[in-house]
Amino acid sequence: MKDLKLADFPLQAYDKLRYADTDRQGHVNNAVFSTFLETGRVEFIYHEEFPTLSDGASFVIASLELKFMKEIIWPGKVEIGTGLLSMGRSSIKLFQRLFQNEQCVGEAETVIVQVKDGKGLALSDASRSVLAKWILPQDIVAE
Repeated sequence: MKDLKLADFPLQAYDKLRYADTDRQGHVNNAVFSTFLETGRVEFIYHEEFPTLSDGASFVIASLELKFMKEIIWPGKVEIGTGLLSMGRSSIKLFQRLFQNEQCVGEAETVIVQVKDGKGLALSDASRSVLAKWILPQDIVAE
């Protein structure tokens, strides 16, 4: 991936760091990175203006690859950039980066699958249209 900045992502969110996020070493616990990614995914999936889910469906994580780049220090906030890399029949692949003080502290690729009644559910044409708004341009994701 290129050195994407927060402004390069079509969707941006943030989380306030809580003291409870820290561990005995005084920095934010590595498990909390996944919670920050969830914040970005939820804002993406349940966006008020551009909903992506079909009625009665939900998204589940099929895979998550998380890279830790730097520690996150409390207090402060974490900014989350989220964009779409690709769409499958019932799945989407997201790319996210976490930033603190404009420094990239982590990044993840996550595949989520739309399901209903425990089975994969094809993305509707309406969902695909919405999701197309969030695709990261290939010229900024290619190395």
